[in-house]
Amino acid sequence: MVTRIFAVVAVALTAAAAIAADPVASPTEKDFFEIRPLAIPAEAYLEVGALEWIPDGRLAVATRRGEIWMVSDPSGEKPTWKRFAHGLHEVLGLAWRADAKAGDTRGWLYITQRPEVSRLRDDDGDGEADRFETVADGWGVSGDYHEYAFGSKFDRDGNLWIVLCLTGSFDSRVPFRGWAVRVTEDGRTIPTTSGVRSPGGIGFDCAGNVLYTDNQGPWNGCCSLKHLVPGGFVGHPGGFAWYDRAPEMGPKPEEPESGSRWAVETKRIPQLRPPAVMFPHGLMGNSAAGVACDASGGRFGPFAGQVFVCDQSHSMLMRCSLETIDGVMQGACFKMREGFRSGSLALQFAPDGSLYVGGTNRGWGSRGGGDFALERLVWTGRTPFEIRSMRATPDGFDLEFTEPVDPTTASAPTSYTAKGFTYIYQSSYGSPVVDEEACPVSKAVPSGDGRSVRLTIGNLREGVIHEITAAGVRSAGGLPLLHATGWYTLNRRPVNPPAKSK
Repeated sequence: MVTRIFAVVAVALTAAAAIAADPVASPTEKDFFEIRPLAIPAEAYLEVGALEWIPDGRLAVATRRGEIWMVSDPSGEKPTWKRFAHGLHEVLGLAWRADAKAGDTRGWLYITQRPEVSRLRDDDGDGEADRFETVADGWGVSGDYHEYAFGSKFDRDGNLWIVLCLTGSFDSRVPFRGWAVRVTEDGRTIPTTSGVRSPGGIGFDCAGNVLYTDNQGPWNGCCSLKHLVPGGFVGHPGGFAWYDRAPEMGPKPEEPESGSRWAVETKRIPQLRPPAVMFPHGLMGNSAAGVACDASGGRFGPFAGQVFVCDQSHSMLMRCSLETIDGVMQGACFKMREGFRSGSLALQFAPDGSLYVGGTNRGWGSRGGGDFALERLVWTGRTPFEIRSMRATPDGFDLEFTEPVDPTTASAPTSYTAKGFTYIYQSSYGSPVVDEEACPVSKAVPSGDGRSVRLTIGNLREGVIHEITAAGVRSAGGLPLLHATGWYTLNRRPVNPPAKSK
């Protein structure tokens, strides 16, 4: 045992000495993912609210001030800009579709603005929209500044999903504020999920599941990524009055008990869906926003298939590895890239695998001090040493790494620390951290290929964020992790698989 401890210490000291002697051995985020800002014309006050690709290669950029700009060759040295439309009402969703059934090859740009979903088209080919049509307007608008409406791309059934912020982000004074609705191809508005508070973005994972970000406030102790399913309730009861207008939703859920915990209330209220990922407040930003899935097949680095979420307040990008256990989505979040020039709000992957990030700080403020920004995040081709994913096991977690690990440090339980904590599920604004307890790491077993480690961890609890730090682990080449900590929201604990019949 003593020999083993000395071996672990020796490896750690050797790696530390190598890093100190060679700064290249301790890379930073920018060595792997480079932020490339786009030059924005002076006449475009580009508070980006949504992004979308047009089939001819242009990037459509919507602004909170009600304009849409088309950018040709956005990744080139000299992209060209053309204002496509203006006079709109805070566009926070863009989606492109051509109606092949009607013989339409030109296509329409669908926009989600505060009072409605509309569609726009350039009929005469001059680069400006000259046809504007209302598609659906099946929700209310009171005039309150906070009644944001974030719209998705089209789902596999041809629907758009819209998440509607509460009035003032606290209550629901007009129909379906605090809900998610679907807008069908024929323009119907279908109330779909209740319990929304203050969304910051909406998107899909690579399997087509609908995800949105909700922000800290009443009934939300921290920001989170939530899974939208028809008939579900995602936490804030402020919009319950509109169940009378949504017979397809079934009975109104019971009111949650303020001061309780998510784990308790999800067992008591069948419709209540817990957050898939809770973002620890302050540690993982304060204002979760845009959602995008990496379907690039590896052109964006080693995180293919994962979901990326930006944070407006901290001007940063996070990533999430997700799984579903017992029908409930859950998973881990990790830091990815900081340093964007404004408050990161909108995300859109490009056909070349890069990620466009649009920002604004008006009314909110952000670490990135610019009033607005449009930037392109590009993988440099170098693979960072990271915890790629966490997966729950009956007695701990499997950690997958982007590079093979050093077996000595990776197999030492002392290379890891773990704890669990959560937030109060309450009607008051936010919550302090509560129920914090240590989670002892008793065993660490690397896989044969060195790409993963199975941790045995004590004191696992459902409804709790489990913070796992692997500060002592080194790669096979002696490098420390670029980001050593992940936070896993454990909604359902896996059970041991049944024994095989002999």
